[in-house]
Amino acid sequence: MTLSQLALTLATVFAIACGQVLFKLGALASNAAGESAGLVERYGNAYLLAALVLYAGATALWVYVLKTVPLGIAYPFMGLAFVIVPVLASIFLGEPLTWRPIAGGLAIAAGIWIAQAQ
Repeated sequence: MTLSQLALTLATVFAIACGQVLFKLGALASNAAGESAGLVERYGNAYLLAALVLYAGATALWVYVLKTVPLGIAYPFMGLAFVIVPVLASIFLGEPLTWRPIAGGLAIAAGIWIAQAQ
């Protein structure tokens, strides 16, 4: 995997992780809209729309990555989303970051390293 392929793969993973935080913010905003709000008022909020646009862009980038990188090499990197999302949730949502996601993240990083070793 070249440096540019690695960068594009990591950008895809980071975009997916950011999209998850935006989905959570959108869910919170839809709850704030209230039970009596209409469908568009509840689910047409800026966070959800931004998440969908980001996911569309990430999907297009992922397809581009897969043109040149074998799936078996690129896909293990998606596991990094399980590391990035809890960190972003802690920063932007105030969710606690405990030792378990940190330990799991280290295990995921080790697995990616093992999968990439040649």
